[in-house]
Amino acid sequence: MPGTSSGIVAGLTAAAVGVVGFLAYEAYATVPAGLGARPAANGSPGGRAAKAPRDRRHPTALPSGSGKGERVVYSVDDDRVWLVGAGNRVLRTFRVRPGTVDPPTGTYWVTSRSHAVTGTDGIPVEHVVRFTTVDGVTIGFSAPVSPDAVPAPDAGTRTGGIRETRADGEAMWEFATIGERVMVIR
Repeated sequence: MPGTSSGIVAGLTAAAVGVVGFLAYEAYATVPAGLGARPAANGSPGGRAAKAPRDRRHPTALPSGSGKGERVVYSVDDDRVWLVGAGNRVLRTFRVRPGTVDPPTGTYWVTSRSHAVTGTDGIPVEHVVRFTTVDGVTIGFSAPVSPDAVPAPDAGTRTGGIRETRADGEAMWEFATIGERVMVIR
């Protein structure tokens, strides 16, 4: 029976090596495009600084070239967000008021969320959905608890809060869970 136990060990070892190899391949195959890549000359992770094409007759329509699949699309030029579900179907679109620091164009993922905090501008906010940091400034979507108390961003203060209405903040909170893709376009 000594040969039997070594055969079992060899079989288990081969199976383990196979599983590790498969998992390594899966991890490699699902690495997001541009992750670890050097930023392009324009500073964007994706290297695409051109504005995504718009439908001039329907300015709130989802811009072509904004990706595929379930995602949040944020246009820094139009100050607009689209929540896009399966089948590239727009579930909701709305205007936002950005902070003073914009994220570069590219693909991001929701990294953290907070139900209620105080923003960098001292305003209490809720439904905070964060997706990147730019030069030490955290960028994310949030809704002010009291919309009347929100002054326009002070150009001298570096803030990354992209402000939404409470209703839009609730929709973002429900949609954009940890790991959800965020496409930032011009």
